[in-house]
Amino acid sequence: MIRIEQIAAPDAADEAAIMAVLAAANAEAGWPHIREAVLLRLLNADGGVGGGLIGRISWQWLYVQTLAVAPALRGQGWWLRLMEAAEAAARLHGCIGARLDTYSFQARDFYEKQGYRVIGTIEDCPPGHARHSMAKRFH
Repeated sequence: MIRIEQIAAPDAADEAAIMAVLAAANAEAGWPHIREAVLLRLLNADGGVGGGLIGRISWQWLYVQTLAVAPALRGQGWWLRLMEAAEAAARLHGCIGARLDTYSFQARDFYEKQGYRVIGTIEDCPPGHARHSMAKRFH
């Protein structure tokens, strides 16, 4: 019997099983789903994690999932250096661009200064704010 099951506490294996179905369908359509991780860790003076960047490379595009810098390290150019390092890694992997999502209460202006442009907006996500999807093509 086919049914839908909600998993209350999914683990990596649960997610991998679903991704395998999508990967097989994409490969059958001629688009193998090869993903490579980009993880940049920002270490503070005592060796603790003060932020970093989490991204994925797929289909010659970098997707920046997370960019975080601890409040004590902000205003020192770390966001820019992390983005530049991620974009450099993406270019080495043959990427033609990068994409990300940010919110109206976050860093849209920062990304626009780096050449990203808004390609879509969802209003009231979260309520009272907007979610902006942004992209940048590499030259």
